[in-house]
Amino acid sequence: MTTLADLEAMDREGLARLWKDLFGDPVPSGMSQQMQRRFLAFELQAKVEGSLPTALRAKLDRIGAGEERKASPTLQHGARLLREWNGTTHVVDVLPDGFLWNGRPHRSLSAIARAITGARWSGPRFFGLVSAEEGSRAKNQNAKTPKRMMQRPAFGAPKRGDAA
Repeated sequence: MTTLADLEAMDREGLARLWKDLFGDPVPSGMSQQMQRRFLAFELQAKVEGSLPTALRAKLDRIGAGEERKASPTLQHGARLLREWNGTTHVVDVLPDGFLWNGRPHRSLSAIARAITGARWSGPRFFGLVSAEEGSRAKNQNAKTPKRMMQRPAFGAPKRGDAA
């Protein structure tokens, strides 16, 4: 069994042979010896100690495939969101069980955004908690949105006239 100390002493040819034995393929072109040693060290340790937990492997596979969504931002009770729309500044207070806007409780930011604009908006996107690109990607992977609409305006909130 090859040890980590053996890896440090191996030359390029020895690393390439070990790579082929462990992975079944030749070393990717352009990979440095230092990076080869890191990959090989992980693989050797995984064989002895066990691989990554199944849930973590599945998550890494989803991330690699571009399917993993970022976690929604967590708003703490007492936070305050400000959004200017058509010359009016709207203030939303975060409550333990929802949101307060114009003195009335609401269950979601999307309901507030809809009331402000009269259009269907993602509340987190309207209030600048996620970028336009993240909102569009989460909404529909295949949507063809013009690049100018995918750019996040200054201060993290969509500007008037941007599409939902």
